[in-house]
Amino acid sequence: MFARRITRKVCAGGIYIGGDAPITVQSMLSRPASDIEANVAQAVALEAAGCDIIRVAVPDLNAVKLIPALKQAVKAPIVADIHFDYRLALESVAAGVDKIRINPGNIGEESRVKAVADACKAKNIPIRIGVNSGSVEKELLAKYGGPTPVAMAESAMFHVRLLEKYDFEDIVISIKSSDVAGMVKGYEIIADLCPYPLHLGVTEAGTYHMSLIKSSAGFGALLLRGIGDTIRVSMTDDPVKEVMAGMDILRALDLKKDAPTIISCPTCGRTKIDLISLTKEVEKRLLGCKKPIKVAVMGCVVNGPGEAQEADIGIAGGDGFAILFKKGEKNRKVPENEIVNELMKEIELM
Repeated sequence: MFARRITRKVCAGGIYIGGDAPITVQSMLSRPASDIEANVAQAVALEAAGCDIIRVAVPDLNAVKLIPALKQAVKAPIVADIHFDYRLALESVAAGVDKIRINPGNIGEESRVKAVADACKAKNIPIRIGVNSGSVEKELLAKYGGPTPVAMAESAMFHVRLLEKYDFEDIVISIKSSDVAGMVKGYEIIADLCPYPLHLGVTEAGTYHMSLIKSSAGFGALLLRGIGDTIRVSMTDDPVKEVMAGMDILRALDLKKDAPTIISCPTCGRTKIDLISLTKEVEKRLLGCKKPIKVAVMGCVVNGPGEAQEADIGIAGGDGFAILFKKGEKNRKVPENEIVNELMKEIELM
């Protein structure tokens, strides 16, 4: 794994982004902005699923009421997503929001950008500059022939310089694209141009299945090279699934240290146990577990303990029973109907 990219460290509501801080998982509320009760309920569900940072759209002044309601309901930092009207950013800051997401290029003249920067600086609130393939300025589209990675990076840097002009440096940057290769290239470029933390995302990635594939490919290509400080798996689905997918990606890359990792074999003709159901049950029972352990669920005793010897604990199926093993060494035989319960007992003692 490559060394982590060195960045400025910013703080949003007690959660640090960049520097040596853990990579965080974000999501966005999807209920109508006018429905405070539904948004609060969704935020509570997101936090329970492990969401580190929660973003909410603020399309009008009435939606600003969401911020204090959310702040009262959850501990996770709240990010106000602002487009066009800089006054919404100012009102969100006044309402106690923890972070602002804007595209400085679409809120008008520089005096408005300065007003937002000044308000955020006064309360130590970071700003995320959000650039995507649909927000690149017309002159850059003409210059580069479309929303290319270079065009998006240049757009982002223009907005960065604008905030820096007004002595504001608590900045996070995102350069999102629905094209995975373009997204990766854009982040590679911007990573070399500035010291600010990066919010990774493949935008408009589709429904759960394709979104998971696209996000895994894009995030993996960057995170394994030390690029990226916070992530959102954008999917046309329940935001809770975004959070779970994001955490799974970080686990797969060995970047999330406060949760178990499950390894399991794909089964073969030697398997004499219902490994698929067994693995799903173990995965379900481990939800909420905060122990940084590796748990193996293997199909047979022939190869299982040896192939999964790096696992802290595991089970290998037999014919009506399973072998419980630790670090590749067999511990004891367990009846089939007690496999998961016995495994969980051992995990609780670890």
